[in-house]
Amino acid sequence: MKEYILALNKDEDSLSIVDLETRKEVKRIDTAHNPHEIAVTPDGKKSYVTCSLGNRINVLDNESFEIVKTLEHEDFKFPHGVGITKDGKKLYMASTYSNMIFIVDTEKDEIVKHFPTYQKHSHMISFSPDGKTVYVPNIGSANITVIDVDTEEIINHFPVGEGPEGVAVHPDGETVYVANQKDNTLYVIDTEDYETVHKRRLGSLPIRIIFSHDGKYAFIPNRESDEVSVILSDFHRDGEMVPWEVKRIPVGKWPGGVVFDKDDKHAYVANNKTNDISVIDMETLKEIDRIEVGIHPDGMGYLVKE
Repeated sequence: MKEYILALNKDEDSLSIVDLETRKEVKRIDTAHNPHEIAVTPDGKKSYVTCSLGNRINVLDNESFEIVKTLEHEDFKFPHGVGITKDGKKLYMASTYSNMIFIVDTEKDEIVKHFPTYQKHSHMISFSPDGKTVYVPNIGSANITVIDVDTEEIINHFPVGEGPEGVAVHPDGETVYVANQKDNTLYVIDTEDYETVHKRRLGSLPIRIIFSHDGKYAFIPNRESDEVSVILSDFHRDGEMVPWEVKRIPVGKWPGGVVFDKDDKHAYVANNKTNDISVIDMETLKEIDRIEVGIHPDGMGYLVKE
């Protein structure tokens, strides 16, 4: 079994493939212009790369590590966040400047549906753990759009802080975490009634949220303060269990994409302005290594190949 990171180098239009055993880049391939986000299929056979300024989605064959198809549409206007349904059959993509959601059939690699959010700057895609719900942060509307996966329709919007970008649902499915980049806050929201149950201060310009697989930690990269906020989801404080920031880990310049390995032993943080990936030991919560990649790495995917 081999473990890889697929790191998108935004400013040189490329994708770095990193072997996690050696912590070395083993291949670099060209993409369309300005790759931002990536989603790996559950079976690990393909990955989908949104190339935001190129207004394309590249389809990557994970066996050959070659681009095998490119998707285009007249309403691809800064295609960005991507996520794949639990059964692997559909890809959801948020197009930021057209404020639209696209759905792609991953067997045929064809767009099968698209619809507007009627919000401003719909940016990321995050699925609930059961795969039934999609959450889309709308940066310019200070809210989150909720989509039902079965009906493929919008069922709600709920308010959050200013400039929401990072969003992730806790693995227990009970709360959704939202990082608001304009007011540097974390909102924790109950998924039953969409009420905000906790608010926390973060570093400067928080842009992503990624949970460890066990749900113990949420990592939130703070782009302008060059650190990662570590949120312990069940911190014991004053007689109750609450989400709490327990540490800020210094990393490289302009941290962005984050992934965890399959056993939650390490986290990996893409540093946009130092052109490398920080390796975080999850026992010590300290940076232990850097991996050199291309220019301006941001979005990342984690891949396991048998």
